[in-house]
Amino acid sequence: MTARPATALTVTALPSLTVLGSINVDSVLHVPELPAPGETVLATGRRTFLGGKGANQAVAAARLGAAVTMIGAVGADPDGAFSVEQLRLAGVRTELVPQTPAAPTGTAAITVDGAGENAIAVFPGANDLVAVPVSMPDTDVLLCQLEVDPAVVEDAVARSDAFVAINAAPARHLASATLERADLLVVNELEWAALPELARCRRVVVTAGSSGASVFEHGRRMVRVPSVRAEVRNTVGAGDAFTAAATIAFAAGLSAEDALAVAAHVGAAAVADEASQPALEPFASYTARAATVAPTTV
Repeated sequence: MTARPATALTVTALPSLTVLGSINVDSVLHVPELPAPGETVLATGRRTFLGGKGANQAVAAARLGAAVTMIGAVGADPDGAFSVEQLRLAGVRTELVPQTPAAPTGTAAITVDGAGENAIAVFPGANDLVAVPVSMPDTDVLLCQLEVDPAVVEDAVARSDAFVAINAAPARHLASATLERADLLVVNELEWAALPELARCRRVVVTAGSSGASVFEHGRRMVRVPSVRAEVRNTVGAGDAFTAAATIAFAAGLSAEDALAVAAHVGAAAVADEASQPALEPFASYTARAATVAPTTV
């Protein structure tokens, strides 16, 4: 089996993205082992990062080189100011991220063990107040997740003329019209099992951790690619980095095999970084790596 031609993975210009979703401040505790119910363990380190699936995916897309606008909400508090500043430093436009006095900024308490596995508790805070702006940004892609009210996602999708991608995480049911409108859905194995209606969708990417990822079209698996080996330090932001990369790749017109291959390399880079929003190279770096690996089809 030979590698695909490098020219097959050439993307001349990345699509622009609007990301609608959650913004949290993550407090990450590193522990030898995740605590069992009722158990107390001593952490070996603590760090604070910008998090939330929406912010994670917006930052990942920006670090890959895309122009990104964020729609979200934070509190009128120090965590909110920190969140907006971190988004701006990553190159994300924040004009549509109000700092509201009506609720505090969302927060997440995350414990990460020595193998990179994690347990997370999230307080939504201002994420429950996210609203669709009167005028949607004029971008190529709308990327949403479900850590905000699904009704807000449904409204945004109905009003968008862009390529629509939805990361159906956490697993929450969406209106049939929203699922039919979506050009791409991204879920993990548990979410795929919990949302059987996704089998009717035109294209769904299902991730399976170290077992790789697959593309299903109307419930039929069309493509599977293996994961890329990496030293695992933190899995918290890996799925979000993968989702951002896959969205960019599909919206840019790459084939399903190539899109998943590129996203797999981005996901591997993410798990090797301890931050929820990992440092990433330009998108072209990952297309070059993916071009050296032959695709696996079903």
